[in-house]
Amino acid sequence: MGETVTKRKRGRKPKNPIVENLETTAPATAIATTSTTTTTPALDDVFSVSNVEIIDTATPNHRHRRRGRPPKKLSKNSDKPEKPPAMAPSRRVPRAVENGDFAVPITPGDLAVGPVAGADPGFAWESVARAVPAMDAVVKVFCVHTEPNFSLPWQRKRQYSSSSSGFVIGGRRVLTNAHSVEHYTQVKLKKRGSDTKYLATVLAIGTECDIAMLTVDDDEFWQDVSPVQFGDLPALQDAVTVVGYPIGGDTISVTSGVVSRIEILSYVHGSTELLGLQIDAAINSGNSGGPAFNDKGNCVGIAFQSLKHEDVENIGYVIPTPVIMHFIQDYEKNGAYTGFPILGVEWQKMENPDLRRSVGMKPDQKGVRIRRIDPTAPESQVLKPSDIILSFDRVHIANDGTVPFRHGERIGFSYLISQKYTGDNAAVRVLRNSEILNFDIRLVTHKRLIPAHNRGRPPSYYIIAGFVFTTVSVPYLRSEYGKDYEYEAPVKLLDKLLHSLPQSPDEQLVVVSQVLVADINIGYEDIVNTQVLAFNGKPVKNLKSLASMVESCDDEFLKFDLEYQQIVVLCTKTAKAATLDILATHCIPSAMSDDLKT
Repeated sequence: MGETVTKRKRGRKPKNPIVENLETTAPATAIATTSTTTTTPALDDVFSVSNVEIIDTATPNHRHRRRGRPPKKLSKNSDKPEKPPAMAPSRRVPRAVENGDFAVPITPGDLAVGPVAGADPGFAWESVARAVPAMDAVVKVFCVHTEPNFSLPWQRKRQYSSSSSGFVIGGRRVLTNAHSVEHYTQVKLKKRGSDTKYLATVLAIGTECDIAMLTVDDDEFWQDVSPVQFGDLPALQDAVTVVGYPIGGDTISVTSGVVSRIEILSYVHGSTELLGLQIDAAINSGNSGGPAFNDKGNCVGIAFQSLKHEDVENIGYVIPTPVIMHFIQDYEKNGAYTGFPILGVEWQKMENPDLRRSVGMKPDQKGVRIRRIDPTAPESQVLKPSDIILSFDRVHIANDGTVPFRHGERIGFSYLISQKYTGDNAAVRVLRNSEILNFDIRLVTHKRLIPAHNRGRPPSYYIIAGFVFTTVSVPYLRSEYGKDYEYEAPVKLLDKLLHSLPQSPDEQLVVVSQVLVADINIGYEDIVNTQVLAFNGKPVKNLKSLASMVESCDDEFLKFDLEYQQIVVLCTKTAKAATLDILATHCIPSAMSDDLKT
């Protein structure tokens, strides 16, 4: 008695927390940047990179409905129809607008073309009417994708289509999300109220910031369209209105809410951390690339991902204007997207007082300790491990790695770095052996040993005697081990993904992906995803060097040193002669990818 019983719908399992991209999706081609945990995590873990995933852009435009099961109209906790909630007097923006027709609580007899008869006289129609002209700049993006097949790198996967949102900006350009046009073969745009799809050209794709820029050559597309105007970064509790083409209809849809959080967010598609807005507006698949307007009708962000979890509702994320303007100005300055620079160091918090005293920090000094430095970064020439970074561009860094942001707010100091452009200089002050040193460091983008993206390029491969050699990347791991690759992939590959730093700019992690069975490779069939360390005693730095050494080898044997002290030995003449027959058997057009031939 007195015990609360929680009812659960039959046949449904609790959902795991998912941060997903917001385009129309199809489960057949889901792509996950990181895996979702199988158990419900603590609230502190919900927003971590290890608990988020992206679902790919493909979804057929039609939607299937189960036979004999009509749409539900009742709330999940009631047997009676749910009454529409009363609108709070303080809320001046309606929760939903469909195709520009604002939904307000009125009776059928009150329908009118102009201001709604019988509506609350205190309702501020002017607060929502400002956004109406800007809605005409919102377009629907149709994209056909053809992804590379990383497990069979000489092939591509079956093409699929997706739909998302975008909006017109100055200079005859359109912005949308990078994941909305990833691996595109054709992109088309359709204006609001139009029945014509216009062929678009992709000008730039910003992988890290998840923004893409398009244009249309047809002059008819730009007629009667005014570009959106960008506004300042909003404050907490500022009203925002998200406009786009989510699933559930073919016309424009508008949802409204407020800014609930401003912080450095994990961008799932780009595997980076940049400034982001968290809002409580309902945004769904298909909203990707749609603008978020403030109450003045100015664009303050781009919808790009949302949090899916059974314990949370209406948590969406928006790319704010500082990141958008960085992308636009980068393109205008360089004629192409060059990326966001980073400081190639790993650092440690200095919150422990004993730790601070041990390195000679005074009571009034604050900063973070450098743990490791990327050997390929320019800062490796001046900074050293155990240096204490006191300030960046004359902004003092706290012991927890944060800097002042706005009144009453603090943010991670990586925000200061993300405001820079590739090639810019930054003033870094460090404490080394109780001595303060000042350095002027040139910031560049850094290459990871295992890249998060192939940036639209097809994967590289090389085949000899049935051994398929390729390079490891996050898309490759996802292709081999699925969206839960962080739990399924070999531990040594995951360790290199998370902790290894490249020793040279052109270093790659080369593996034997698989062995195409033939008489020449008997006994080696079980070798899968094993790193290649050396060839004939020479270290393997990248795939191109390996292919070059094998092709020019005149020794009697080809000897490959693999991880776990495993070796592969093949007769040189027999191996090269057998390669052509193996390629013909598996319908492989070439023994190496085009990028290795040059």
